[in-house]
Amino acid sequence: MGQAQFGMIGLGTMGRNFLLNLAEHEFSCVGFDLDSAKRQLLIEEGANFEVSAADDIKSFVAALETPRKIMLLVPAGPIVDSVLDELKPLLETGDIVIDGGNSHFTDTERRESSMNGNGLEFLGVGVSGGEEGARHGASIMIGGKPEVYEQVRPMLEAASAKVNGEACAAHVGHGSAGHFVKMVHNGIEYGLMQLIAESFDLLQRGFHITDDKASELFARWDTGPLNSFLIEITSIVLRKKDEDGTPLVEKILDTAGQKGTGKWTSQVAMDMGVPIPTIDSAVTMRQISARKTERVAADEKLGIVQDMQIDETLAPDTIGFIESALHLAFITTYAQGFSLLQTASVEKNYELDLVEIAKIWRGGCIIRAAMLEDLRTTFEAAPKLPNILLADTFRDLIRREHGLLKATIKFAIAADVPCMAFAACHNYLKSYASKRLPANLIQAQRDFFGAHTYQRIDKEGIFHTPDWNAGS
Repeated sequence: MGQAQFGMIGLGTMGRNFLLNLAEHEFSCVGFDLDSAKRQLLIEEGANFEVSAADDIKSFVAALETPRKIMLLVPAGPIVDSVLDELKPLLETGDIVIDGGNSHFTDTERRESSMNGNGLEFLGVGVSGGEEGARHGASIMIGGKPEVYEQVRPMLEAASAKVNGEACAAHVGHGSAGHFVKMVHNGIEYGLMQLIAESFDLLQRGFHITDDKASELFARWDTGPLNSFLIEITSIVLRKKDEDGTPLVEKILDTAGQKGTGKWTSQVAMDMGVPIPTIDSAVTMRQISARKTERVAADEKLGIVQDMQIDETLAPDTIGFIESALHLAFITTYAQGFSLLQTASVEKNYELDLVEIAKIWRGGCIIRAAMLEDLRTTFEAAPKLPNILLADTFRDLIRREHGLLKATIKFAIAADVPCMAFAACHNYLKSYASKRLPANLIQAQRDFFGAHTYQRIDKEGIFHTPDWNAGS
């Protein structure tokens, strides 16, 4: 083959499948990986396509037409910098490098500046969808210069998922916007997964429903307003049997892992002053789950978690309040994520396109859900809306389902089942919709011990009370 149109460094599961995806869409491709076995696997799996593998990075660069278009799908962190350092001397002005890994957005900002300083172009791109998405269509969030994206647009759109004929790939904003949006995507993912897990816990410990029956419930919920990838796979996971015929999920240790993107979302939101308590709770619950030894010891020592006997005659049809609560909790979690994106768009001059973000999250990605179409139309009507909870789109739904969310939390307390994410959704909703909060007392306390001052509701200005003790 002649010089290739697109190159990939990193031929692990994601990189190899993404390159095969492009090759299947009739783009000529070349890949490189230090591992010869991974290079050979690309050749074998790409035998029917115009794809090759280079033995070293110099021959890889030489195999690409100019301006070169190179994507990195390598582990986030120092390895990305190491690859870029190797590439820089081999590239020419105008060549484009795309970082498609889960890089922290601050690293993307530094790398874009460095590459531009060398006459090279750089795009930070978030890719969601796992192995299946990489091979057959992912959700792709592109940040950086719009004019640079236009040069790789045909390729990235081809590799993306499609919903109603629309590509789930888009330029979402300037600079490091692509990786920032992917980070928030993952934060939302944490929240949704924790809410689903809490729903399953309530079904299992509250109603003593079997995993098979829970699987049927989630499958049914997936046909309604909760239609989404995560609800779908939950049904599949719950019906999977181990070799002895028992549910496989019951054999899995209850300690959840994390790669850091959820934590990053919480940290950034804290820095920007944006409340995202459901995502924070999900991160916290993963951290608590990791303390298995301590949890076992606390269970034995404290004995405060009881196996409550709920009326087992209740049929699954009577527990629709959990489905409604989960639906509203999903919307509330998306609301928190998009609120963070709205704030970041202003603070970091991203000029985020929330319509495009909602659009490309409808397919390919882990948090794809039917309700994202409603979010898309909401932002089309009001692009600067600070929070989707203020949209007319969701007003009637919130009024109808918030009582069922409260009922779910009451049931969880009665059943002695922890529900931190559900509680966070409820308290976020109630706080956000409260005209008055007890922060006036906090301001008085701060003024008492630190002379931090306060504002009044009946006068303009800034006030300090030097004699709080006087007359008490």
